[in-house]
Amino acid sequence: MAFSSYFCHSPLAFKIDHLQQTVKRCGTVGKGLKLPFPIRSSGAQLSNKCILKSRVNISGDWSFKGGSRVILKPKVARFVLVRERSPVYALWLSGSQLASTVFTLGTVAVLPFYTLMVVAPKSELTRKSMESGVPYVLLGALYTYLLYLSWTPETIQLIFANKYLLPELSSIGRMFSSEITLASAWIHLLVIDLFAARYVFHDGLENEIETRHSISLCLFFCPIGILTHVITKAMTKSSR
Repeated sequence: MAFSSYFCHSPLAFKIDHLQQTVKRCGTVGKGLKLPFPIRSSGAQLSNKCILKSRVNISGDWSFKGGSRVILKPKVARFVLVRERSPVYALWLSGSQLASTVFTLGTVAVLPFYTLMVVAPKSELTRKSMESGVPYVLLGALYTYLLYLSWTPETIQLIFANKYLLPELSSIGRMFSSEITLASAWIHLLVIDLFAARYVFHDGLENEIETRHSISLCLFFCPIGILTHVITKAMTKSSR
């Protein structure tokens, strides 16, 4: 069936093209004509109303009950989503996630050594563990990697901000505003604290001095742990 007519009361009418099977807008203004059969688009009846789709598929249907009708099916465009890679990611994690992960792993990694020195200071396992340099190598490599990630062109200027090439508190605060830099500083502290606790441990074994309290303080308050070890050593020698 070939037909072409205006079927909308609005000045902006549409025209049905039976050759291309599309609905096109017409720029001319004419009298609205009512169709003898309803028009449906995606299941919604559009009889005597404006068609809102500009390009639809037309299929015919006829039945004794409803008579002739035209079913309009809009064409669905396909969109391909392309996920762009974010430059914030370092390896498989972002900067914030990497800093949080390293912070947790570094803290957990040193806890077994402190536990051995406090719980079993005279065991063979503790002595061999504290004589090994593997934990310092691993933590040092991790610190170097974090330092590389946190290094910026402004790092040197922030470190030597003073006219006497000395750091200033405000510049150091700006430098540690980055989570990656803060994580690298935490690894730096863990290595120094563990090394100091190792010294206290070996010195205690050599001079037969109680070091458990000093080693425990070295974990979070390294200078205080060293101070308590010096005081304990002096008191022990004076008592003997």
